[in-house]
Amino acid sequence: MKNLKVLAFTHKHVELKDLGNLVICNEDLESRLISLKHSLDIPEIFYIGTCNRVEFVFYGAHELTNEFIAEFMGKLNFCVPQERLQCYLGQVNKYEGMDALHHLLRMSCSLESLVVGEKEILAQVRRAYDRCREAGFTGDFLRLMMDRLVKTAKEVYTYTKISRNPISVVSLAYRKLRELKLVENPRILIIGSGETNQNLAKYFQKNQKAKFVVFNRTLENAKALAEELNAEAYPLASIEEYKEGFDILITCTGAPTSIIDNTLYQSLLNGETDKKIIIDLAVPNDIDAEVIKNNPIHYIEVSSLQAIAEKNIQERYNELDSAEKIIQDNIQEFLPLIKQRRVEVAMREVPEKIKEIKSFALNEVFAQEVQALTPEAREVLEKVINYMEKKYIKVPMVMAKEILVKTPEIEKN
Repeated sequence: MKNLKVLAFTHKHVELKDLGNLVICNEDLESRLISLKHSLDIPEIFYIGTCNRVEFVFYGAHELTNEFIAEFMGKLNFCVPQERLQCYLGQVNKYEGMDALHHLLRMSCSLESLVVGEKEILAQVRRAYDRCREAGFTGDFLRLMMDRLVKTAKEVYTYTKISRNPISVVSLAYRKLRELKLVENPRILIIGSGETNQNLAKYFQKNQKAKFVVFNRTLENAKALAEELNAEAYPLASIEEYKEGFDILITCTGAPTSIIDNTLYQSLLNGETDKKIIIDLAVPNDIDAEVIKNNPIHYIEVSSLQAIAEKNIQERYNELDSAEKIIQDNIQEFLPLIKQRRVEVAMREVPEKIKEIKSFALNEVFAQEVQALTPEAREVLEKVINYMEKKYIKVPMVMAKEILVKTPEIEKN
């Protein structure tokens, strides 16, 4: 285990905007890692790059000294000034041996993510590993380790509640919405075309057949969202002229005060009297209090959703101890497997060596004696030797595995 190494740059120590300078695009990845492997004699390596972490996982007998890390990063030819690269070197987290394994397990189980319990990290790690495996950068050790990362993460996600309760306002809003009785093919009026409304609209695209209309202060931005939704787009200044009615109103703007008062709301209703659904994710709210007070509305607003999100986040953190127990159990299972695999690899040559000894004995050392035997005696001799050969191949392998299983001492490094 002592040869497992990780160099990690994460959101905990590096500004997210600065992490982008360390991301390696797919087109450059192979050439950079080939150069790194050959120049530093690294047997196995893979690279992980996400929106909040860049990590290099490798297997090799290298000491993670400051000089080695500087050389390692220099070989990757990042397009940053030397003084900036020196700054990154002061922000790196380095892990070796058991610490590296523990870190990788925690990362894959999303215990070290910006959002704890985010399952996407496991998929990102798997894709990163597969890319490097297909390019020939990984080997037997990292294959076994990756299998263990996947197994552990699946157990954490299955046997704890660390990822079960949504914590994004958008997903909570849509969950609240699904609890209501919606009309078929709803008319959805969207005010604001920022990221929050874009994400919420995508939920509808996946799960509902709806007719969208988008209003935004900047018409070009409204058109960009409308194009994704196959919708109509209008400038917010013209909203008073809209007379098509709606079933669901989604609003999230950066306005300093409410933008929909009771007069405008009545205009948007255009005489309709049924109970409407309003999702108001703006801070401060876009819907005036008089609208809520004087109209039949299912009102979903950001402050109540944030309270649920905070509760769900706390519930996720309450699961950390259970997740850590699963990780520790998997570490204890993994270490003997690594030992066993080392023995298997070391003993691959045993069968060939025994065959060579048999051949040399029959054809060189005892050649004359064998030739003097009768055919019957020679046949018996060959049967005895073949039997002994099989036993000499099988017995030491079985004994070695039994010794590993019975050994109570776990390798610490």
